[in-house]
Amino acid sequence: MSVTKYFIKDVSRRLEIDELLQNDLKRAGYSHVELTKSPVGTRVVIYAAKPGMVIGRRGQSIKDLTKLLETKFGIENAQLSVAAIEIPEQDPKVVASQVAQALQRGVHFRRSAYWAIQRVMESQALGVEIIIRGKLTTERARYEKFRAGYLPRVGDPVLKSVKVAVTDVQLKQGLFGIKVRILPPNINFVDKPTMKIVAAAVAQPVITEVSVPAPSAPEVETEKEEATVGNPTQA
Repeated sequence: MSVTKYFIKDVSRRLEIDELLQNDLKRAGYSHVELTKSPVGTRVVIYAAKPGMVIGRRGQSIKDLTKLLETKFGIENAQLSVAAIEIPEQDPKVVASQVAQALQRGVHFRRSAYWAIQRVMESQALGVEIIIRGKLTTERARYEKFRAGYLPRVGDPVLKSVKVAVTDVQLKQGLFGIKVRILPPNINFVDKPTMKIVAAAVAQPVITEVSVPAPSAPEVETEKEEATVGNPTQA
């Protein structure tokens, strides 16, 4: 087997594993999977919002997944482990899956989109965009966009920083497509506006010491009444 065919086969197998786990672990908030080969075997790390649902009761679910990966995809000595996502609201796959589940429960598409946008923005994300395609209100398919925050469109930072995920859901009206784009926080852009705060020089008041003399004892003015005594007249 040539090197090109080997890498093509390896990538296609990874995509098949990712698609299988995405369908089986929708309720667990599946995000992505990492496969690492070692001399002992293949280490498989599954990232999900609810790791307990992936593991299952007494580890039965993760044991079934291990057997499935070994038999269907030929992974030798698969070692599965589950890792929790730090902020599920900033993962586009988790958000798209939540919107799809809301549509399956019969929630209106606008209400489900606004609910998802509110949760994403409350998690301190810089921007989010949700696009829902399908027979939304009429028999003719169309799409609607829901946006919030700051979300750039073009440029190299967009390709590196903006997270994108696409999923679909089958409803009575037909097939609905959901696309989610999220810009996580703490991302610097060239055109990002910044405000430079300059500390203004505040004139300090001049304090002068004034010596005040001690108050003297109060002067009490006494009025002396002069009494005139007259000699009695002698008869």
